[in-house]
Amino acid sequence: MADRKDSKTPSKGGLTKKKEKKVEKVESKPEKEKEKNKDKGEKMTKKPEKTPENQQKNEEMPQGNGEVAEGAKHPDKDEEFELEPMELPPFEIIVGDRLNPTFFKFQFKNVEYSSGRNKTFLCYQVDIQGGAGETDGLRGYLEDEHSGSHAEEAFFQQVLAHYDKSLHYTVTWYTSSSPCTACAAKLAEILQARKTMRLNIHCSRLFQWEEPEIKVGLQALVRAGCKIRMMRPVDFAYVWSTFVENEEDNFTPWEDCQDNYDYYDERLCDILK
Repeated sequence: MADRKDSKTPSKGGLTKKKEKKVEKVESKPEKEKEKNKDKGEKMTKKPEKTPENQQKNEEMPQGNGEVAEGAKHPDKDEEFELEPMELPPFEIIVGDRLNPTFFKFQFKNVEYSSGRNKTFLCYQVDIQGGAGETDGLRGYLEDEHSGSHAEEAFFQQVLAHYDKSLHYTVTWYTSSSPCTACAAKLAEILQARKTMRLNIHCSRLFQWEEPEIKVGLQALVRAGCKIRMMRPVDFAYVWSTFVENEEDNFTPWEDCQDNYDYYDERLCDILK
């Protein structure tokens, strides 16, 4: 009990010390406030100052998807910012014997608004006659995947690059879209140079047929000897059986296949009349 009482009632010496401490509090109030602010700062997260070193580290941190952009080179202190050239994938024309059925159903669908169909699929068949011996024909397809040249021009670069004027060529195309202005002009030039070649183009859709330059290009192509017409349901069935990995399944026309053919056929007739 005595110990407990002593712990509550301070001695005279203790009171003296307490008074001295109180005096010290008054005299060192600014210092106490500094310590108080210091203690408070320890509880709160201290925001680092933006020094040049920190700023450089922040710039080097990845942003967005967590990756540092390729081709960007961070400058040193005395160097200017430089953008290094990025290496792009090689351009190529994809050539094959038979199309994937999913690609065919999407790319060759003769819809009016061809959203997402930003490349050309071209199925070709070449009959060659003349010469001393029997000449084998050509058959396959190609598509302009990330290519600088379109499928129409690439055909004469990779498939039928060699031309023998003593032979007669009948070239038949089934294309997902009609030629653009540049391709139409190039094809007309090739037909004028290769007098023994005939070109027939069957199109699933008309490419930007409302544009005046497209109309002029198709008209010039026909004057050069090319025959252009729209693909009918029977043509889609032929492409399916001849150029598509169909696994011996029969072709089922999509909804409005005939109606869309009638629509495009009328547009083409108006252009070529």
